[in-house]
Amino acid sequence: MNSVEPINILWVIIGGILGTIVGMLPGLGPATAVAVLIPITFGMDPVSAIILMAAIYYGAMYGGSRSSILLNTPGDGSAIAATFDGYPMARKGQAGQALAISAVASFIGGLIAVVGFIFLAEPLADFALKFGPAEYFLLMLLTLSAIVSLSLGKMVKGFIAMLLGLLLSTIGIDTQTGVYRFTMGIPHLSDGIDFLIVIIGVYAIGEVLYNFLTIDKEKKEKKEVGKVWFTKEQWKRSKWPILRSGPLGFIVGVLPGAGGSIASMISYSTEKQLSKKPEEFGDGAVEGLAAPESANNAASVGAMIPLLTMGIPGSGTTAVMLGALIMLGLRPGPLLFENQPEIAWTLVNSMFIGNIVLVIVNILLVGLLIKILDTPAKVLYPIIVLLAFIGTYTLSYNVIDFFLLLIFGVFGLFMKVFDIPIAPLVLALIVGAEMEQNFRKAVLSSDGNLSIFISNPICIGLIILILLSLFYPLVIKAFKKKADKNNLEKRVS
Repeated sequence: MNSVEPINILWVIIGGILGTIVGMLPGLGPATAVAVLIPITFGMDPVSAIILMAAIYYGAMYGGSRSSILLNTPGDGSAIAATFDGYPMARKGQAGQALAISAVASFIGGLIAVVGFIFLAEPLADFALKFGPAEYFLLMLLTLSAIVSLSLGKMVKGFIAMLLGLLLSTIGIDTQTGVYRFTMGIPHLSDGIDFLIVIIGVYAIGEVLYNFLTIDKEKKEKKEVGKVWFTKEQWKRSKWPILRSGPLGFIVGVLPGAGGSIASMISYSTEKQLSKKPEEFGDGAVEGLAAPESANNAASVGAMIPLLTMGIPGSGTTAVMLGALIMLGLRPGPLLFENQPEIAWTLVNSMFIGNIVLVIVNILLVGLLIKILDTPAKVLYPIIVLLAFIGTYTLSYNVIDFFLLLIFGVFGLFMKVFDIPIAPLVLALIVGAEMEQNFRKAVLSSDGNLSIFISNPICIGLIILILLSLFYPLVIKAFKKKADKNNLEKRVS
């Protein structure tokens, strides 16, 4: 059986479309979609089953940015970066252009990653095995430093938001000691606060509450949604960020536990620091949308490498896929490429087909999706709130999550009012628990000797990147100030 058989092409199309739809719904990320559809795969040919699940996975990466751009409501953690410039573009009347460039960026990032999969699967799998607790801690610290450095001009607020996120990540049972921490006697909090609740609360509910304050002041004329295709200038600004972010996202995706959230944040930070116009980022810079879209789709392909070559899930979604594949009688690992190469290479071929299908579907949907912006605010906002509550309820089917959603919604409102960046809080919550555990594991394994964090070239390289991400923006700002001062003196003289 191969990927160009009609039945497999059909599964690619079905999985891609389902993944796109699910990715648009707050809280229903690719892991949920794959988990819900596992019963469908029972009795299927194993090759068709893995093709379907993979198509849902990277389809959700395409879909997650749709609601980020149109409603400022990320479908899941990997789509957060799309809100930074995608939503401002939509508010400027460039929704169609934003949707189109995100689809093309996801397509190119996916293709780059598939090519990387073909040639680099084995060496990258070996490289990922070299990452221990110290390396993972530094990688997550790099992600946090990169996102905080984006808050240039309000870095103190960025650090405060990050610290709040890290504090929230400590809620629940400490996995190393079994001690309950900050649960306030509520059993439901023993597993911690799901970061998706926080994402939906601060972005979706917070946005609705913020806009509700000015809903009666809205102009009555029809909103402009702009062209449904990007301009030559936008493509010129986007092409190199897309090509740089694809390989970056792919490599980050290979690292077990890193995922699309970290890949998209690092790519966004990198492009802002490389940009000649960093001040436009956060206000509708097209490259600020294109880069993370390329990176997170590439990361979804990269996450398949540790799954297939080592049997190690590289993300929450691939963890669900691993369980499904074992139930289907497959055992991903080093012997898969030797004993059942047709499965691995058929999957790779299906990724090529899937990315082509998804870019076509997403571009065709642009005209339909931008009609969302024509919906009157008094109709649209209740729909967003309804979707937010449905998405939250499906996480654990517990009404306590509703109260948490409302609390973080109000929290999001205050953050917008006081101009506190939200991204550092959310990202710190996503990586906080793993970051803490990896730090403690590293320290325990070295008997308390902190030199473990500078014990090998990987650690030293990550530390250098952390320092660069923190101080590079400050240095560039200082040079620009000096250059502006010199130019002013020349004009005066």
